[in-house]
Amino acid sequence: EVQLVESGGGLVQVGGSLRLSCAASGFTFDDYAIGWFRQAPGKEREGVSCISSSDDSTYYADSVEGRFTISSDNAKNTVYLQMNDLKPEDTAVYYCVLDRSITHTIVQVTTGLYTSMDYWGKGTLVTVSS
Repeated sequence: EVQLVESGGGLVQVGGSLRLSCAASGFTFDDYAIGWFRQAPGKEREGVSCISSSDDSTYYADSVEGRFTISSDNAKNTVYLQMNDLKPEDTAVYYCVLDRSITHTIVQVTTGLYTSMDYWGKGTLVTVSS
């Protein structure tokens, strides 16, 4: 059973930083994408960032490019999202996600058009206060 467990959310002021962590377990897929989606109150889910297992390439939504950095520690099966220069519009529940289709995930992250993802964590709340 795939399990994705997030941690690291919280309350931060505008311009501050947070680092989210996702401990992943229970999967043996050869190729997959793992990363982060978010959902703000009253809004649709949207892709934030992802990593491709095939070559460790990273992808970002335009809204976070240059401010957020995704990374992974394969030995610990953990994915991180370093979020800097946080803005009020970054307030959302952040979900760790995994999908067996790398392309499907990249399209969602880079276009902002959510369709579906195979596996979700329970989410962690990030609140950016002004």
